[in-house]
Amino acid sequence: MRPLDKKPSPHRATGGSGPSTIRRRRQRFQSLYASRVASLPCRRATPISVAPHARLGRKRLPRTPTPPHSTMTLPQLRYVAAVDRCRHFGKAARACHVTQPTLSAQLRKLEDELGGRLFDRSRQPVVPTALGERVADQARAVLRESRRLRDVAQEAEGRVEGELRLGIIPTLAPYLLPLVSSPFAEDHPEATVAVQEMTTANMLDALDADRLDAGLIATDEDGVALRPLFEESFVGYVGAEHPLADQDEIDPRALRPGEMWLLREGHCFRDQVLDLCARAERGTPPASSARPVRFESGALETLRMMVDRTGGLTLLPRLATLYLGEAERRRVRPLAAPTPRRTVRLAQARPQLKEALVGAYARAVQREAAAALEA
Repeated sequence: MRPLDKKPSPHRATGGSGPSTIRRRRQRFQSLYASRVASLPCRRATPISVAPHARLGRKRLPRTPTPPHSTMTLPQLRYVAAVDRCRHFGKAARACHVTQPTLSAQLRKLEDELGGRLFDRSRQPVVPTALGERVADQARAVLRESRRLRDVAQEAEGRVEGELRLGIIPTLAPYLLPLVSSPFAEDHPEATVAVQEMTTANMLDALDADRLDAGLIATDEDGVALRPLFEESFVGYVGAEHPLADQDEIDPRALRPGEMWLLREGHCFRDQVLDLCARAERGTPPASSARPVRFESGALETLRMMVDRTGGLTLLPRLATLYLGEAERRRVRPLAAPTPRRTVRLAQARPQLKEALVGAYARAVQREAAAALEA
């Protein structure tokens, strides 16, 4: 019989806490934890399997590595082309309408991505490295094709819009542009024309470098697509005291370069005038017949004013006579047949670009020039 003064053990009332009880509780906890973990959604490791060609003993081809993601952007390529053209970071930044720190930072990012320097910054002017030259050429090609995407959309619908970058020679610009600009703008209000006046040699370089879409020239050149637009004759502009002023027309064989006001070298009109004199088989005049003052200008209007003030003789294209007053018109003399002429042509390095826009401007030039020359 249990003694009355002995109290029951609390561990017995609750099931006990001996080693066996603790072991059973640990086992139940582990079993419950394992079942909970097994029920969670988790990815199981894919079992490794041997490819059939490996089991047959054939050589397994290496996997093609995934190319790294490129962060190159069109603005970065535009900055490369600008620095290569300007050879100066500040000028390139102004041409791209950004700050110089922005341009420099973007170029550094591109250099880090390509793994090499594009420009030698230790020299002035800045020069491209061997890598930079190749990247600049490719950048211009990419930029050209990106602009082509917009042109494709416009041409698909036959729309004449966008910007036409046009070059024109100095002996044509002041006489042709006033005839064409207003009618073209009225017919095509969605189009704009950015005109640059330059010599033929510079224009060909700009066309090749894709800085121009088209150019108006007056010579037959290789390496570009040419589209004849119109022809205009040469006329003489004679001072009142000149011996040829009394003649109704001038025989080209009477022209002597030493007695004429000429454009400076680099202008195609000068070359055409000298070629005319050479074909007339006129040699160099003697020193007594040469002008005492030797002056060569870059503008036909300057030569015309020299004739007005000091006398002498110069040649002008027919369009240049359209804006003369009555007194100046009396100084104009046609040249005897066969009348020397020049052909104005539209030049393009890539005629497939901006076909609708360039074609519309070419037709406007043909129409307005023909109307002016027939008047």
